[in-house]
Amino acid sequence: MHQSIWLDIDIRRFSVLNESLQTDVTIVGGGITGVLSAYLLSQNGIRVVLLERGRLLHGTTGHTTAKVTAQHGIVYHELLEHFGLENTQKYYQSQVEAMQFIKDTTEHYHIPCQFDHQDAILYTNSEKNQQKLEEEANAYQKLNISGEIKNRIPFSIPLKSALVMYEQAQFHPTDFLKVMIDKILENGGKIYEDTTAVDIDYQNKVIVRTARNHNVLSDHVIIATQFPFYEGQAFYSTRMYPSRSYVLGLTSNQAYPGGMYLDIDQPKRSIRYVKHENETVWLLGGESHKTGQYKKENTNPYRDLQSFGSQYLDVKDWQYQWSTQDFTTLDKIPYVGSLNRKHPNVYVATGFRKWGMTNSVVAAHLLTDLIMDKDNPYKELYQPQRFHADPDVKKFISYNSNVTKEFVKGKLDVQNEHDNLEPDTAIKRKRNGQVVGIYKDEQNQVHAVDTTCTHLGCECNWNQAEKSWDCPCHGSRFSYDGTIIEGPATKHLNKIDLEN
Repeated sequence: MHQSIWLDIDIRRFSVLNESLQTDVTIVGGGITGVLSAYLLSQNGIRVVLLERGRLLHGTTGHTTAKVTAQHGIVYHELLEHFGLENTQKYYQSQVEAMQFIKDTTEHYHIPCQFDHQDAILYTNSEKNQQKLEEEANAYQKLNISGEIKNRIPFSIPLKSALVMYEQAQFHPTDFLKVMIDKILENGGKIYEDTTAVDIDYQNKVIVRTARNHNVLSDHVIIATQFPFYEGQAFYSTRMYPSRSYVLGLTSNQAYPGGMYLDIDQPKRSIRYVKHENETVWLLGGESHKTGQYKKENTNPYRDLQSFGSQYLDVKDWQYQWSTQDFTTLDKIPYVGSLNRKHPNVYVATGFRKWGMTNSVVAAHLLTDLIMDKDNPYKELYQPQRFHADPDVKKFISYNSNVTKEFVKGKLDVQNEHDNLEPDTAIKRKRNGQVVGIYKDEQNQVHAVDTTCTHLGCECNWNQAEKSWDCPCHGSRFSYDGTIIEGPATKHLNKIDLEN
């Protein structure tokens, strides 16, 4: 099957940075947050340089389900309990404004990106979660959100209850962002691909250092790399956890009934559609789990999604498959703002909890306002330095106990033999006191790597579905031969020669 449907189009290429530069704002990360930040800043006459480690839009942005919605799962009842009515209203309003921005921009530039209003529907077949839906519906009423409880959805999927949020939207993210990239260039912005930022220094200017030893000097830096490649003693590693989810693109013998759906039971399932080459492609997502943590060695999320789709969606053909990763903060609200108080002109946007289409718009506007010294009503809500006794303390202990468990478990949970390893399987074993990950490919070639993550030293675990070594602590991922796939790590795993 193809990979992501959003990347099944032509996207402009850019050269690597091969000289040192000076600019007003350096943006690290070429996904939707970085691109929209560069667009908004350049629209205001600010010089920008955008650096992307790989290719633009090929990270999380190119592997989303692209729902443009303020319905972020079961969240508003919880936010009301922890943050009160005023802050929860601000969260909802910021998401509504983000949706409106995408709609207005699409209309202004006549972008053919399939922006289309759709209702967003949560559903459950659990009595326990049915109560949660009712509590969420009550939160909708307090927030004046247009929605209601329903007792059916247009699929044969078993359910007890559903909750609709009316007049949400979906779109084709890369078709939309291609136009934004063109506008950045028209405004004089500079974009570089295959350019890895590895560190930040502070002198008269902020210096972004790259792996090829070229530097970009600027007054401000935006870190839009999903997980901050530079933490600056802000300890984001202890304040978020990574999780992966999976998507299949299929055609069905049925007509798509409309709407965007999310099952709140476990495992969660997501359903929406997109038009592609005169076909209606259904996007079935789900099987989320913490990165690098698998219930069993032969876990195959794609197989499980196919089983669900075959049972309930009258599948005609499977056409696409991809996966994605995102981070969740302690209180489920993204961190957007100054990295820390010591360096207020370095900014971060992270922790979107899989709702990156609207949160990225919120982040781009907020960061633009901060850089231009403008007021923004959402500054305090999203500021990274916030800390709330409840739920932050409980979540902090829970997340970091999990990291500690995985760190220790990875050092001890290894096997001793690989001679009888079957093709297309992997194991970890101890060798001279070192944990080695060994993968035998389908041609019986053996690939061995030191599975110690090059970020902070956790032991990576094997992901059979994607043939990768994944870090269970902070989400770095590496291919079977140790090549880095995604950060926060910036260095490959070390290869091991088993003959020596």
